[in-house]
Parts: sequence; structure tokens; C-alpha cells
Amino acid sequence: MNHPLKTTPIVEWNAGAERRALDEVVSEEPLEIRVNGTPVSVTMRTPGDDLELAAGFLFTEGIIHGRDDLARTPAVRQGARRRCNLVDVRLRRGKTVDLDALRRHVFAASSCGICGKASIDAVRVRGTIPPSGDLRLDPETLVALPGALRPAQALFERTGGLHAAALFDSTAALLAVREDVGRHNAVDKIVGGALLAGRLPLGNHILFVSGRGGFEIVQKAVVAGIPVVVCISAPSSLAVELAREMDLTLVGFLRDRRFIVYSGERRINARRDSAAISTNLAG
Repeated sequence: MNHPLKTTPIVEWNAGAERRALDEVVSEEPLEIRVNGTPVSVTMRTPGDDLELAAGFLFTEGIIHGRDDLARTPAVRQGARRRCNLVDVRLRRGKTVDLDALRRHVFAASSCGICGKASIDAVRVRGTIPPSGDLRLDPETLVALPGALRPAQALFERTGGLHAAALFDSTAALLAVREDVGRHNAVDKIVGGALLAGRLPLGNHILFVSGRGGFEIVQKAVVAGIPVVVCISAPSSLAVELAREMDLTLVGFLRDRRFIVYSGERRINARRDSAAISTNLAG
């Protein structure tokens, strides 16, 4: 199998002094996803958990609707250096999908060819329902997430070049973590792992992502039934719009003991003090 890290020679300059050494960088290689032998997508990813990535991608894109749609998911080796860069997902007998529509959708999404309204409408048309409204969280649970995730980011500690997606329960217990050069890939690996294990929907869980919270992250969380998405950095306007449309709790700028709630504040058991409205909260 491919290794998620590679070693490369470097020249380090520090206070005018030169040092030659070997350093580790994160691997980035293409993964081709096929359905019943037909190519449907190529994504740049960090090798590892490729079956979860393929399953999560197909599920969050609405191509499959559950583990029962899958017959088997073999990884196929290809390439001159025999790297494992292809997953061919086999569907159960009798299950069919519109592969041409899938390819058109993936191309449009990857090239920003669809507007925000069309994107949200596409989520609604697929019959996706809002996540469960039963989960309630204390602020202390949210501020504990970064500290719980950090020791589990083994590859990030060695390279500094990976995004992480983590799944927590309502007590801030870490259930799963995946790292990848693409934050959306890391989320697909989390969702795909839950799909293959038969644990969807994830109605009592928190999805925590490094970096910003974009539309695709919120979309994937909604499809997986995750009611709370927390990100280290800012969400996008379309992510906020989708979160409010689908009644998902979206939290951004979780740093130290501070965070901002953009949607779904009812799930957070916080004491509400009166304060003046500011137009620069994220600064």
C-alpha cells in the first residue's frame, strides 16, 4: 500500500546558518473512484483509508443510500510503481445508478459550476432530512475538542501539512479521526467508515474539522445525519446558509475558550448575557 508520508532532502536556513537534512512531507496522490468498473471521479488525497473515502464520497454525493447498496469494494493496484490508486466499488445485484449524471455533477462541483441556490436545492431534492434535534451540548464540551484531537493527529505532528476530521460523541470522547490533504476527503473517510460499519445516521455526534467550514463539509454532515459541525476557522456564507436551512448547529473559530455559533444555537446550553452587537466578531 501507499505510505501517507514521504522523505525528501531539504536545506534549512536559520539565523543565517545552512543545514542539510531529510524531512517528511505528506503524500498526495490521485485516487480514481469507479462504480462497477466505470470511472466517476478522481480526487487528490493522502493514501490511506481509501475504501472509506470511496464509500463516503458515493454516499454523501447521493449515489448510494446505505451499506446495503454495496456488494464489495476492492482496491485495485495500478501504475508502473504498483501504487494502489484505484477503488472500484461494486454495487449489489439489481442496484443501478445514473453514472452520466454523477460525472456531470462531480465536474460541475469541482469547477465551481453551480451557484449557491442550486447547490442547496440539490441537497433538498435528494430527500435529505435535517439532523436530529435531540442533542444538547455544554460550551465546555466544545472547548475540550481541540485538546482531545491534538494527540491523535500523528501525521500532522510529523509534517504540519494535513487537515483532520474527527468524530466525537456528546461527552467529547474521540471516536474516530482521519487525516488528509483535503478536508473534504477527511470528512468522507469519517462518513465512509461509519457507513461501512453500519452506524449511520450519526444523530448524537459532533464533526470537528481543522481549517475552515465550507459548504461541502456542511453538506456531507447533513447527509450523514450529523447535527453539529465545529471548525477551527471560519465557515463560508453558503455553509452558514445551508446549516440554517437544514437546522444544523455550525460553530466556527473554536480557539482556546472562544467560539462563534453561526447556526443552531439551541443545541448549546449556554447562559445568554446581553451584549452589544458587533460587526467584527471573528477578528
